[in-house]
Amino acid sequence: MSSEDRANKISYVELPVEKTEDLARMRQFYTDVFGWVYQNWGDAYADTKSSGVASGLNGDPAHRARSPLVVIYTPNLEAMQEKVRSEGATIIKDIFSFPGGRRFHFRDPAGNDLAVWSDK
Repeated sequence: MSSEDRANKISYVELPVEKTEDLARMRQFYTDVFGWVYQNWGDAYADTKSSGVASGLNGDPAHRARSPLVVIYTPNLEAMQEKVRSEGATIIKDIFSFPGGRRFHFRDPAGNDLAVWSDK
Protein backbone atom coordinates (compact mmCIF):
# COMPACT_ATOMS: atom_id res chain seq x y z
CA MET A 1 0.00 0.00 0.00
CA SER A 2 1.40 3.41 -0.93
CA SER A 3 1.90 6.25 1.56
CA GLU A 4 -1.01 8.12 -0.02
CA ASP A 5 -3.35 5.11 0.31
CA ARG A 6 -2.67 4.69 4.01
CA ALA A 7 -2.34 8.38 4.95
CA ASN A 8 -4.57 9.42 7.85
CA LYS A 9 -5.88 5.89 8.42
CA ILE A 10 -5.61 3.69 11.48
CA SER A 11 -2.76 1.30 10.80
CA TYR A 12 -1.93 -0.12 14.20
CA VAL A 13 -3.27 -0.77 17.68
CA GLU A 14 -0.84 -1.05 20.57
CA LEU A 15 -1.79 -2.79 23.80
CA PRO A 16 0.08 -1.88 26.98
CA VAL A 17 1.60 -4.60 29.13
CA GLU A 18 2.03 -3.35 32.69
CA LYS A 19 5.28 -5.20 33.39
CA THR A 20 7.97 -6.13 30.89
CA GLU A 21 8.12 -9.55 32.56
CA ASP A 22 4.49 -10.19 31.47
CA LEU A 23 5.15 -9.70 27.74
CA ALA A 24 5.81 -13.40 27.03
CA ARG A 25 2.66 -14.38 28.92
CA MET A 26 0.55 -11.89 26.94
CA ARG A 27 2.06 -13.05 23.64
CA GLN A 28 1.18 -16.62 24.55
CA PHE A 29 -2.35 -15.61 25.54
CA TYR A 30 -3.09 -14.00 22.15
CA THR A 31 -1.36 -16.84 20.31
CA ASP A 32 -3.39 -19.48 22.17
CA VAL A 33 -6.71 -17.64 21.92
CA PHE A 34 -6.56 -16.13 18.41
CA GLY A 35 -3.60 -17.83 16.72
CA TRP A 36 -1.65 -14.58 16.29
CA VAL A 37 2.05 -14.98 15.49
CA TYR A 38 4.41 -12.42 17.03
CA GLN A 39 7.85 -11.04 16.29
CA ASN A 40 9.87 -9.87 19.30
CA TRP A 41 11.66 -6.53 19.22
CA GLY A 42 13.76 -6.86 22.34
CA ASP A 43 12.44 -7.81 25.76
CA ALA A 44 9.69 -5.17 25.98
CA TYR A 45 7.94 -5.20 22.59
CA ALA A 46 6.37 -7.66 20.18
CA ASP A 47 4.14 -7.10 17.17
CA THR A 48 1.97 -9.10 14.82
CA LYS A 49 0.43 -8.62 11.42
CA SER A 50 -1.91 -11.59 11.89
CA SER A 51 -4.42 -9.66 14.06
CA GLY A 52 -6.32 -7.97 11.21
CA VAL A 53 -5.14 -4.42 11.84
CA ALA A 54 -1.48 -4.79 12.80
CA SER A 55 -0.96 -4.69 16.55
CA GLY A 56 1.71 -4.77 19.20
CA LEU A 57 2.30 -5.45 22.87
CA ASN A 58 4.31 -2.76 24.63
CA GLY A 59 5.95 -3.44 27.99
CA ASP A 60 8.45 -0.56 27.82
CA PRO A 61 7.65 1.87 30.65
CA ALA A 62 9.34 4.72 28.76
CA HIS A 63 7.01 4.41 25.75
CA ARG A 64 3.99 2.42 26.97
CA ALA A 65 0.58 4.11 26.75
CA ARG A 66 -1.86 4.03 29.67
CA SER A 67 -4.56 2.27 27.63
CA PRO A 68 -4.86 0.67 24.17
CA LEU A 69 -3.31 3.07 21.71
CA VAL A 70 -4.71 3.69 18.23
CA VAL A 71 -1.88 4.57 15.84
CA ILE A 72 -2.53 6.54 12.64
CA TYR A 73 -0.14 6.76 9.68
CA THR A 74 0.99 10.02 8.06
CA PRO A 75 3.64 10.63 5.41
CA ASN A 76 4.65 13.95 7.07
CA LEU A 77 5.07 13.56 10.81
CA GLU A 78 6.18 17.09 11.66
CA ALA A 79 3.30 18.70 9.73
CA MET A 80 0.77 16.38 11.36
CA GLN A 81 2.13 17.07 14.84
CA GLU A 82 1.66 20.79 14.24
CA LYS A 83 -1.86 20.25 12.85
CA VAL A 84 -2.88 18.09 15.82
CA ARG A 85 -1.53 20.72 18.22
CA SER A 86 -3.21 23.62 16.39
CA GLU A 87 -6.59 21.85 16.55
CA GLY A 88 -6.50 21.67 20.35
CA ALA A 89 -4.77 18.39 21.18
CA THR A 90 -1.95 18.11 23.71
CA ILE A 91 1.31 16.48 22.66
CA ILE A 92 2.10 14.00 25.42
CA LYS A 93 5.21 12.40 23.80
CA ASP A 94 7.21 14.38 21.30
CA ILE A 95 8.50 12.72 18.13
CA PHE A 96 10.75 9.74 18.86
CA SER A 97 12.29 6.96 16.79
CA PHE A 98 11.50 3.25 16.99
CA PRO A 99 12.39 0.30 14.75
CA GLY A 100 10.48 1.01 11.55
CA GLY A 101 9.95 4.75 11.86
CA ARG A 102 9.11 7.64 14.14
CA ARG A 103 5.99 8.71 16.02
CA PHE A 104 4.45 11.06 18.56
CA HIS A 105 1.60 10.63 21.04
CA PHE A 106 -1.18 13.12 21.71
CA ARG A 107 -4.30 13.52 23.83
CA ASP A 108 -7.32 14.67 21.87
CA PRO A 109 -9.73 17.29 23.29
CA ALA A 110 -11.94 14.49 24.70
CA GLY A 111 -9.01 12.96 26.65
CA ASN A 112 -8.22 10.00 24.37
CA ASP A 113 -4.55 9.11 23.81
CA LEU A 114 -3.57 8.36 20.21
CA ALA A 115 -0.33 8.25 18.23
CA VAL A 116 0.72 9.22 14.74
CA TRP A 117 3.61 7.48 13.00
CA SER A 118 5.59 7.72 9.80
CA ASP A 119 8.16 5.52 8.13
CA LYS A 120 9.86 8.65 6.78
